[in-house]
Amino acid sequence: MEATGTDEVEKIKSKFMSAWHNMKYSWVLKTKTYFSRSSPVFLLGRCYHFKTDGTYIQHLTYSNGSNFDKINTEISGNVEEFRKDFISRIWLTYREEFPQIQGSALTTDCGWGCTLRTGQMLLAQGLMLHFLGRAWVWPDALDIDNSDSESWTAHTVKKLTASFEASLTAEREPKILSNHHQGTLKRHCDDNEMRNEVYHRKIISWFGDSPLAAFGLHQLIEYGKKSGKIAGDWYGPAVVAHILRKAVEEARDPELQGVTVYVAQDCTVYSSDVIDRQCPFMDSGKADTKAVIILVPVRLGGERTNMDYLEFVKGILSLEYCVGIIGGKPKQSYYFAGFQDDSLIYMDPHYCQSFVDVSIKDFPLESFHCPSPKKMSFKKMDPSCTIGFYCRTVQDFEKASEEITKMLKSSSKEKYPLFTFVKGHSRDYDFASSPLREENDLFSEDEKKRLKRFSTEEFVLL
Repeated sequence: MEATGTDEVEKIKSKFMSAWHNMKYSWVLKTKTYFSRSSPVFLLGRCYHFKTDGTYIQHLTYSNGSNFDKINTEISGNVEEFRKDFISRIWLTYREEFPQIQGSALTTDCGWGCTLRTGQMLLAQGLMLHFLGRAWVWPDALDIDNSDSESWTAHTVKKLTASFEASLTAEREPKILSNHHQGTLKRHCDDNEMRNEVYHRKIISWFGDSPLAAFGLHQLIEYGKKSGKIAGDWYGPAVVAHILRKAVEEARDPELQGVTVYVAQDCTVYSSDVIDRQCPFMDSGKADTKAVIILVPVRLGGERTNMDYLEFVKGILSLEYCVGIIGGKPKQSYYFAGFQDDSLIYMDPHYCQSFVDVSIKDFPLESFHCPSPKKMSFKKMDPSCTIGFYCRTVQDFEKASEEITKMLKSSSKEKYPLFTFVKGHSRDYDFASSPLREENDLFSEDEKKRLKRFSTEEFVLL
């Protein structure tokens, strides 16, 4: 009887917490976001201009972060292209009522899992670059509608823009393709779209909230236990970087064998260590190479973010290699993906959504795409963060390291840059080699000490 009574209390507590989370985290998409028409907007290496250029005939004011309501005078620049690009990024948020996390009674990460979610978003962007490419956008992006009845819906905007562009296209094209060429082109487009949609769904499924998902919350928490973390604890950006590396290393899906993750040691990227990860079979004579996602935990100042780093952060988010920044402001973790002027553009994981079973065929995709870009002044950013880059080949890595090094030197007013790229291996600089791992131990003793230090130094994230 006592056990039954305890179970009933836990169920009531769970329902109460669920209702509280729904109320507490339902406001995230309801705040307004404003973008300037006179300044360019950067999103993960792509630049968008919202200035009026005479190409369009109407302008839709960005008002509630998810729609455009009230027609003013002209459509500016490529606002819709920006919206499609932003919405196409994978958005991972708090969830509730998912399978219970092993070793705990938790069926939600509301209130504690936001840094893990931002880490998932960064990794998801890296995988999207790997499998889909930067030019890919979700065909249904503008069909997401989070408006009230008085607002212009995204679907209306899409039809308006498409119909006008179609009329311009008809004037520019003097010749109509033959039926044969049209059919061939259509089949090629259909096959390509089908392949992209398969990978789109597959990438999302890897982040599903179930014990079997390679990069799902359940697996990440299991890897976090090796660094002394448990479900319900706070996770900092540096700890999450190491957890992501372990998750990718342990992934067994054949599709993921062509990707690896490298985490910088003490703000230093050792080039030979990165290349060794990209070319693990070099000694055996095999030509197979891996793409690498490089994660660099850094601090942008002491107690507060140093404004001298603003131009560097903007420069990083302008690079085609960038897959975003795991960061936030004190007590809140965000995934930073772009900027306009001195404000950062981010996706917010603090929005409680219901569990989605990604194992079923044609699971709904809408809740994995954010309709509302958010902006935050750079000066509000907490100094602790992890910066991410994706390099498909060794040549890409070498080019990226050159570009980033130039940026680091030009942005550093002090003797030492924020982080550095160094030739050679870490062992060449008198670092003690990692001890052999026990069979059931995913982190070396050296890594455990480093993670413990990061855990105690970093700010608390909600």
